[in-house]
Amino acid sequence: MRLHRSRSNLTFRRQRRSIGCFSFLLTSLLLAGAGAVIGLWYSRLSDRIQPNIPFGSEVAAAQSAFDQGDLSGAVAWAQQALTVREDDLNALYILTRALIYRSYSEYNLAADRQRALTFTSAMMAHSPFDRDVMAVHALALQAGDRPADAAEIARKALEQEAPSSAIARTALALALDSVGSYDLALSESTRAVASAASRPALVDALRALAISYRDVGRYSDALAAVDRALALDDRLLTLHFERAQYALLLGDSDSATVSYFAVLTQQPNNIKARLRLCELSSIMRERERAVEYCQEVTVRAPSWYEGWYRLGMEYFLQGKFEESQRALHRCTTLQTLLDVPTSDLRFECWYIQGQAAEILGDCPNLVAIYNEWRAIAVNHQVRERWTYPPEGPPSCVG
Repeated sequence: MRLHRSRSNLTFRRQRRSIGCFSFLLTSLLLAGAGAVIGLWYSRLSDRIQPNIPFGSEVAAAQSAFDQGDLSGAVAWAQQALTVREDDLNALYILTRALIYRSYSEYNLAADRQRALTFTSAMMAHSPFDRDVMAVHALALQAGDRPADAAEIARKALEQEAPSSAIARTALALALDSVGSYDLALSESTRAVASAASRPALVDALRALAISYRDVGRYSDALAAVDRALALDDRLLTLHFERAQYALLLGDSDSATVSYFAVLTQQPNNIKARLRLCELSSIMRERERAVEYCQEVTVRAPSWYEGWYRLGMEYFLQGKFEESQRALHRCTTLQTLLDVPTSDLRFECWYIQGQAAEILGDCPNLVAIYNEWRAIAVNHQVRERWTYPPEGPPSCVG
């Protein structure tokens, strides 16, 4: 029941004292002084990460492009803003976020994370003790696979009670998560969400929270957190990819499919989404559809060995061993030509290709691919093992 004081039986003393000119003047001065202090405080923050971005500026154009999902445009405008004013923190923040989110949106953009780190490192060199620069730099460090450095810088920023503490806390949460400190990461990401004072900071904090929930096995909470982030910014393809992942962890393939198609709706030529649909179709045993998606990947990105691996695996599962051999041969050839680091090699491209050759009785190709892998294993440290007797594959001896 709403309480209307004017109509209740409660009584309040009404003091009708006249306000003199002096009291009125004093009150006005106090209010003006308070307004000046608040204005000064806000003007200091307006140059930081929570700004009133000047309309028509390069930074405004960068933010507008980001809001429309045009991350490449955001990168270009933010870089232009930094050429005009190299200490523009707003431009750096937009640029860093755009590069990080773009890097996860497609298969061949991982280098964007190192680019983000290059820009934040440059500003850190000029302003090594600036708490807000530290916070943005910490974001780039954790994205650049340097969690220890990210945590250290984020903590330094938080010690100074930075206005952008949510940004630093998000970076700290992601850094902790990447080294397996899942409970601490969950605590920090929860605090980041609570302290976020802007939409971009809240989106990032909610993403970190979803990742933390995932890694402690709370998949429904992870899905709810990323849905909150998408409600704020549904143009970020990375969030759709991650949402699909959480849905699959819950066994909801339909919801995952919707997320992948949300990516293709915004970016019809996205190759990563097609590969994920190939994988999902394979899990659902929709063999023909899986092959179609994988073939699209190899046509659109013929130099991406992962597409050939998935296509070869799908052919193998369907018993199409010759087609599997050909696709997996492309996979091994590309990895050799691209000089893929040993830790990233797709061992299955050699091993399954060998199994297909053995099933077909294709001894020349089996021996060749086996010897090729043995040479890799001898010259590099590899986890995988594929061993035949010294005389070679038994089916080819005699």
